[in-house]
Amino acid sequence: MRHWEAEGLIAPQRDSAGHRRFQIADRYRVAAIIRAKQAGLSLDDIRALLSAGDASSRSAVLSQRRDELLERIGRAQAAVELIETALSCRHGDIAICPNFRGYLVRAADTPS
Repeated sequence: MRHWEAEGLIAPQRDSAGHRRFQIADRYRVAAIIRAKQAGLSLDDIRALLSAGDASSRSAVLSQRRDELLERIGRAQAAVELIETALSCRHGDIAICPNFRGYLVRAADTPS
């Protein structure tokens, strides 16, 4: 919470003793920050999202993040495919496996 406050993501009111007093709107903002962090958004993304003045600006931030995530998912799926192909080698060694070599050739010919 201190870090988020220092980063300008939250600005709760304080009582006379200096303790934070979270209003309902503050609590929703904290919940939004937590969920956004769980979704993989950076603090900069979250700040842009929360400070955006209109729906189209918020959509732009979310669209960019979605596109980045889809790209990462694609790379992860390609990595899993390579590993599964290597593990399915019936020749005892992927270095001599014609199926794995064929996979590598096909993968090299496929644009990323």
